[in-house]
Amino acid sequence: MSQYRVLFAKQILGVPFTVGTVEIARARDPERAVRAAALRFARHHGVEDWRERADVAELDGAARVS
Repeated sequence: MSQYRVLFAKQILGVPFTVGTVEIARARDPERAVRAAALRFARHHGVEDWRERADVAELDGAARVS
């Protein structure tokens, strides 16, 4: 299992601005890490879907640790 950091960004005029990050301590693969981070981000912000607060969710390439 690996550790991941997922970045959430809002795009304004095509430029992404980070609105939050979520660290996932253990996930089987990157896809599951993004799904878990999206759920945690939504819960933290009190919304049902993370897309209400951000436009993009992506893995931070430098944060993956095996």
